Amino acid sequence: MSRVKEALDRKGTLVMPGVFDALSARIAHRAGFDVIFTTGYGISATLLGEPDFGILTQTEMLSTIYRICGAVPTPVIVDSDTGYGNAVNVVRTVTELMRAGAAGMFLEDQVWPKRCGHMRGKQVVPLDEYLKKLNAAAAARGDGDLFIVARTDARQALGVDEAIRRGNAFKENGADAVFIEAPESREEMREIARNVPGPLVANMIERGTTPLMTPAELGELGYALIVWPVGPLYSAAMALKDYYSNLRETGTGEALMDRLLPFDEFHEIVGLEEKYALDEKYRS
Repeated sequence: MSRVKEALDRKGTLVMPGVFDALSARIAHRAGFDVIFTTGYGISATLLGEPDFGILTQTEMLSTIYRICGAVPTPVIVDSDTGYGNAVNVVRTVTELMRAGAAGMFLEDQVWPKRCGHMRGKQVVPLDEYLKKLNAAAAARGDGDLFIVARTDARQALGVDEAIRRGNAFKENGADAVFIEAPESREEMREIARNVPGPLVANMIERGTTPLMTPAELGELGYALIVWPVGPLYSAAMALKDYYSNLRETGTGEALMDRLLPFDEFHEIVGLEEKYALDEKYRS
């Protein structure tokens, strides 16, 4: 059984925070989440300083995933965009994700270059083209434990009915879970849950298209995988903005001391004492 499926069976509903580098993954792990999620939006922003607009490449994403999976024991689901090409590229993406130790992936049906699911102007590929990529992902996984989430952005591009049609086709073609991105109301989310087999993903983006709800509310609607992908990034960005602005204006960070993680606690997160122990053990 996959690590994600085991966590779902045990918890019923999974709340997954977005992480974007090894440090944010370590902090999320320490907070006690059962599964964490790497956001392409966040990786593009932190690695490149660019928007989630199809600019992040496969190799840039994978190098980040290797670092994140190596930093924490928590199962990691990876935002794999469109698989970075055709079905052959999807096979390589899946193979590399499994080598990195990823527990799952999101694979979407947007036209490349894709964009964030809550941005305007999205387009989707024909369903048959996407299903070939989904089938290739499942074949490349083989007996591995990679949990495959099939995502459609058809709601904005083609309407709710087409998104539901695609969601059903995804399940019929072996997806472990279905993610219909950017429904615009609770009623749409309820309609999706009535017509698409679960488990289903809900994407909670602060000030995004989909209404924000609690895990209990989403569970009642039929959503078991709940992603909060960008709140942690926005929180970190706000903290940096405030600190840099204050430092530029005053020449000191003293006024914000109460907002800073203590020196010792930060070193605990990054494992300084373990490195001291290794240094002592192998010092010549």
